[in-house]
Formats: sequence, structure tokens, C-alpha cells
Amino acid sequence: MTDYAAARTAMVDRQVRPSDVTSFPIIDAMLHIPRHRFVSPAHIDIAYSDASLPLLPGREILAPRTFAKMLDGARIGADDLVLDLASGLGYSTAVIARMAAAVIALEPDAALAETAAATLLDLEIDNAILQAGDPVAGDSAHGPFDAIFINGGVEVVPDALLLQLKEGGRLVAVQMTAAMGRAVAFIRSGDRFQPRPLFDAAAPVLPGFAAKEAFAF
Repeated sequence: MTDYAAARTAMVDRQVRPSDVTSFPIIDAMLHIPRHRFVSPAHIDIAYSDASLPLLPGREILAPRTFAKMLDGARIGADDLVLDLASGLGYSTAVIARMAAAVIALEPDAALAETAAATLLDLEIDNAILQAGDPVAGDSAHGPFDAIFINGGVEVVPDALLLQLKEGGRLVAVQMTAAMGRAVAFIRSGDRFQPRPLFDAAAPVLPGFAAKEAFAF
């Protein structure tokens, strides 16, 4: 029988810490949240492996080291309100909920959202709301947010999302250009959103976040 606690410790010690992630809240959250509860049954045995895991066609759960380094770039604090987008089966929501004051999570697939919400309830994570919704639109009714976390690749970030950041707020995503990608934090300063490159990464571009094709004449 798998010792999941030992597997979490190994994940943090072999994947997260060697990637220069030393923030205690991130380490603490990833040691405590049972990642195997937030993957499909077919992938439970590899839930703590150093790899992204399939979720839906064109969707995946970010690899632990990528996820941890993005969290590091988001600089989430204990008093922060966070918007978690394309949250899948809820792992990112659960981890962020342990780090932040509250999390609003949106998942476009209703079945995934229902399963994720049930898992959060079962684990008694009571400072997160996970519901079916459009990540591209965000959730202006509950914003503005200290941080916005996008679980996947984007070619463009809609202005409507950036405008849901508080002053000094951070939006973190994997920005893709063709097959190349980089995790980037967009930081709000007044009406400007300054991109700050974090590290090289790649992830499938999420539905709705692809650049619109220009017409050629």
C-alpha cells in the first residue's frame, strides 16, 4: 500500500526544494495537501511523480515543480484573496487555500468542478469556493484579487482578468509562443501591467486563451 505522506515528502524534497522554492507557506501546503486525492483514479499511483498529469484532452495538472515555482512567483500572502482559474480537480485550490485567506476557483468543466468541490468539502477546506465558470471572464463580482493563478498555458491574457487585480496584484500563468513557453507574473501598477518573466515552462494553451488569428490579405 502506498505511503502517501512519504510520497509527498519525497516530492517536496526532490522536486520542489531543489528548484529554489524555499518559501515556508508553499513547502508547508504541498507537504500537507494530499495531491493523490485530486487526480483521476487512473493516475493515483503517479500522483507525486515529477510530471504533469492528464486531466482532459488539452488539459493537464501542472507538474509539482512547475506549480511550486509559479506559486513562488505569485507571492501569495496569508491575508490574500486569490482567484484560481481552470482549477481542474482542485489541487491548486486546496494548496492555495492553505496559504491564503480565501480562494475563489473557476473550472469550465462542470463535472470536474463538482468532483473538486466535493473533495474540498471532504477535506474540510472551508476557505475556498470552487464552482463551474468561465476562466476567461474571471469573477469581477468577488474581486479585486491580490493574486490570480492560471493553471495552464495562455497566448494572451484578457484585459478583463488583469483589471480584476488589486494595485500591486499578481497574475501568474505560463505564456506560450508556439512550442516555447515561460511562466510570467503580470504585476499591476495603476493602469499598467508589468510582465515579469519567472522561468522556462510549457503547458497546453487553455480554451479561450489562444491568440486570435489575424486575417491575411
